[in-house]
Order: sequence, then C-alpha cells, then structure tokens
Amino acid sequence: MTKKTLILIGFIVLKFALQYILISPEYDLQRDEYLHLDQAHHLAWGYLSVPPVTSWVSYIIYLLGNSVFWIKFFPALFGALTLLIVWRAIETLRGNLYALILGATCILFSSLLRLNTLYQPNSLDVLCWTGFYYVIILYFTTEKTKWIYIGAIVFALGFLNKYNILFLLIGFLPALLLSNQRKVLAKKDLYLALLLGLLLILPNLLWQYNNQFPIVHHMKELAETQLVNVDRIGFLKEQLLFFIGGFFVIVAGLYALLFYKPFHKYRFFFASIILTLLVFIYFKAKAYYAIGLYPIYIAFGAVFLSDILKTGWKRFLQPVFIIIPLLFFIPMYNLAFPNKSPEYIVKHHEKYKKLDMLRWEDGKDHALPQDFADMLGWKELARKTDSVYAALPNQDKTLVLCDNYGQAGAINYYTKKGIKAVSFNADYVNWFDLSIPYKNLIRIKDYEKDSDELKETGPYFNTAKISGEVTNQYSREYGTTIFVFTDAKVNINKKIESEIKSEKDYSK
Repeated sequence: MTKKTLILIGFIVLKFALQYILISPEYDLQRDEYLHLDQAHHLAWGYLSVPPVTSWVSYIIYLLGNSVFWIKFFPALFGALTLLIVWRAIETLRGNLYALILGATCILFSSLLRLNTLYQPNSLDVLCWTGFYYVIILYFTTEKTKWIYIGAIVFALGFLNKYNILFLLIGFLPALLLSNQRKVLAKKDLYLALLLGLLLILPNLLWQYNNQFPIVHHMKELAETQLVNVDRIGFLKEQLLFFIGGFFVIVAGLYALLFYKPFHKYRFFFASIILTLLVFIYFKAKAYYAIGLYPIYIAFGAVFLSDILKTGWKRFLQPVFIIIPLLFFIPMYNLAFPNKSPEYIVKHHEKYKKLDMLRWEDGKDHALPQDFADMLGWKELARKTDSVYAALPNQDKTLVLCDNYGQAGAINYYTKKGIKAVSFNADYVNWFDLSIPYKNLIRIKDYEKDSDELKETGPYFNTAKISGEVTNQYSREYGTTIFVFTDAKVNINKKIESEIKSEKDYSK
C-alpha cells in the first residue's frame, strides 16, 4: 500500500469519526430526517418534498435496522466520497502529494462536516455536483467518449436526488458555449448521452405530470414563505463561510483557471461558477444550495498552489495553507455543530448572533439556530403520544393527525405502539389509510395562543380533552399540544377525504 493511499484512508477514517462525534446525544434527529425515513414505507417515483433517491436510501437504512448509526452513516459516506472525488480530481490534474493533502484538508474541515451530519438530500447533492464536474474534467483531459455518458448518469442521479442540480446546468452550459470547448456540442454522443439521461429521469417526470407537477406548487410555496426572507448580500456573505479555511485555495483556483497554462482547457469553469452564482442570487436561493459548487475549485487551487510553492522561499508557505483550515475549524467546532447543550447556546447567544446563526426561515432571531431547535422535543412528543394512544379504546380505529411532517415522522419513528401518524402537510397527505373507519382522533397541533381546537373539533366527538404538550422550551415544537377526541358522532373519513382533496388542489 502506497503512502498516498494510507494518507487518503486516514482522511476518510477521520471524516467518518468526526461525523459521529460532532452531535451531542441530547439532540434527537432533525425534523426533515423523520420525513425522509418514512418515505421508505411509501416507495414511489416522486414525492411532494423531494425526488425518489432519498426514499431508496431510506429503504436500505430500514433494512439495516433503522438505527441512528445507519441514518448518520449515509450522509457521512456521501461526504467521504466527495473528498475522494476531489482527491482523484487533483490526481487527474497532476497534483503532487502536497496538493492532495491540501485539497483533502480543505474539504474535510469545512461546512461539509455540518451538512454531512444530517440525513437529507443535500449531502448526495454536493457529491453529484462534484462528481459531474470531475467527469467533465476527465472528458476534456482524455477526450474519451465514455465520460459523456457517465456524466449523463451522474446528472440523472443528482436530478433524482434533488432538483437543485438544474442550477449547475443553467450556469455550466452558457460557460461552455462561450469557450473553445463548445466543439463538444457537435458530437453525436453528447445527444445520445442526453437521451440516456432523459430516459433515467423520465419516471420521475411522469410522476410529476400525473400528480399535476407538485414541484411547481412546492417552489411557489417555498418562494412565498422562505425565499422571500433571503437577503442577497447575506447569501454572498454565507458563501465565504462554507469553505472559509479553503478560501484562498478557491481563489487560487479561480486565478489559475484564467492564467495558469496547464488549466487552459478548463477555463470555462471560471465562467461557470460566476454564472451559477448569479442565477442563485437572481432567484434568491438559500445560501447552502450553492455548496456543491466549490469542492472542484479546491482541486484546481490545490494543484496550482502545489506548483508555485514548490521552490525557493515559497516552500515555507506550504504548511500555512494546510494550517489555515485547521485554525478555522476550531471556532467552527465550537459554534457550527450541535455539540453544545441548548442551555450553553442560550447563555452564549451573542457568539451565534454575530454569525447570524439565530436567524430562522421566518427572518427573525430565536434562542437556538433553527437546525438545532429542530432536533429537540421529538422523543418527548412520541412518548406522550404513545401514552395517550395506549389508554384509548378502539386503538385500531384511532387516527393520529399532525400539523406538520416533523411531528408525524417523529411519532412514526419512535413509536412503540405501531402508530402510523399522518398530516395534511408534505408527503403525508398521500399516506392516509381511509379503509379504516376512524372513531377516535389524536390531534397533534402546533402551539397557538388561545387555540380553539376543542371548540372546533370537540362537537364532532362525545369526549374531547387536552392530554399533554411538548415542554422542552428550546424545541421548535415547544408548546405543541396533544388533543384527544373519542367516540365520533360523524363520519370522520368523509371529512378527511374533503380535506385531502382541498390540500391537493394546488391551484388554490
């Protein structure tokens, strides 16, 4: 085994180790993770929330036991593969051992550590962006046709994982057209590869068509409720933080793409990153949508720096560029990960406020970062719901109806009673079992001051009461209330059918 291989293995082992130790055990899974895990029980070619690949991974996790270990394993794996691809890209660009270590260090000690702690499509999204760019490098390095087809497959996988990869194409194609490399557009194999990619994503496109293109409704809702609060200047500021330890390496890579002769054939990568960022800014995208842009530019920068720092006094700068990511990781370790208790964060909130980490999607500051608050209260909610459910008659005819997908997913993940909670929110609107003649209702409702739930729903049942609430004050679900209604006076199923129909009417 060569020295390079041993070093690579060391980076990958460290990557996996860090992903498991950067989360304090007092935190639960994050809100989105519960929804994605539940998709394993409802396999389809599409969902209201995400394309289908996440459900396939969730099914594998389910077969492996559905434990937290495996839930955290796959985003860590995607992160490790991203590091591996950057390593291979550096080798393809003829970087030396120093370039490999520098590139791996910048990737390892970056915001990917935070991204890869969460079981969401984002980790695979970054991997697919990096993989696609790497395939492009391989094609223009070797001019072997097979890489065109492999690129189509990588893009299709990225599309079936997260539609965000379309931004890559929007920025990449104009850059290619403006470059001397546009001659590839005259190749027949390119269009055959495009056809292959289309065939791979066709089942998802058909699902979208058959379901009245819910992605359009989802994007409209996202724009109205979340993206409207995105600050374009804030977007640019956050870009600096994602790979802040490798910032100078990325800048070096951009410089090299313009002026470094060995990178002449890859010059269109410079225009690509500029155009892609402009598209993100125009659409007021969330800052993290652009994370997949940067790993490949770290590869370019690492190779360039390894070349210009190999002789004379410049050799003494080599360790500096490796130490910088490590130095930036120290404050990142103390702030960017849920490895501190909520009480600690509240006590030292100024540190988080300075980095704008307390600002949520609603545009307001809160006690904890949103992702951290989204990792609290779920076990409590599930435990209390189980307790209420166990005390009811006709349990098999009891509907557990939640206000949001996080509540439903968490109850389904932690339940010891076999509960199948649903919601009119997100994908759960398609997962109601209306073959059951419901008699009881456990209503999980977001906290509302002066809630009228008992007055509104109570008349349809013989008994109605409040049976509990989430008491963790740091949880985003703080105050979420458990209402219990038993012995229905009316046909609940008809009301549910009506609500589902209304929810699916995306034109309203």
